[in-house]
Amino acid sequence: MEHEIIRLLLVGDEKCGKTTFLSRLSAGEHTNPIPLLRDIDQPFVFEIKLGVKEYRLEFSDTSSPDSWRLLDPDVVIICYDISQRLSLINMKRFWIDEVKRTFERIDSLPIVIVGLKRDLRSENDPNGIIYPHEAYAAAQELRADRYVECSAVTGELIKPAFEDICKTAIKTSTAAGGQTEGGCTIL
Repeated sequence: MEHEIIRLLLVGDEKCGKTTFLSRLSAGEHTNPIPLLRDIDQPFVFEIKLGVKEYRLEFSDTSSPDSWRLLDPDVVIICYDISQRLSLINMKRFWIDEVKRTFERIDSLPIVIVGLKRDLRSENDPNGIIYPHEAYAAAQELRADRYVECSAVTGELIKPAFEDICKTAIKTSTAAGGQTEGGCTIL
């Protein structure tokens, strides 16, 4: 049986954790230390099976393809660093606009917001801490289809985050598409 190919593009600030996230997915939940993926190996491929259908998810990370604007993704994943308020601000002020300007079919392109470095969320830094409800509200404001967060370093919530991304990606292969009707959902 032939795999259906679904292309996913990760965008976000430099050093927000995109490569570590993909490396953790590739290495597995319990592998430590995490061997980092190399940019030259893109796209990073994950093959999954859902029922009798097989899918090939091809992830591209903006840190490598200099011409990411030339890619034609089926899903855009906007990443931010939970421990850096500036990263959330850039997601809201820069990355969403870049995605909208770059992809003409933005009205039918699912957008997933991923909060990375969950392990660095600290109650000791009241100015820098980004609580889940605040990030979820930002995702709703941006009209994202899904919001997830995880820690690639510890593996916390990595599996549910990947599953949610996969569910959204797989829906792009259906007639209804991967966008949600009522805006952002969190699982």
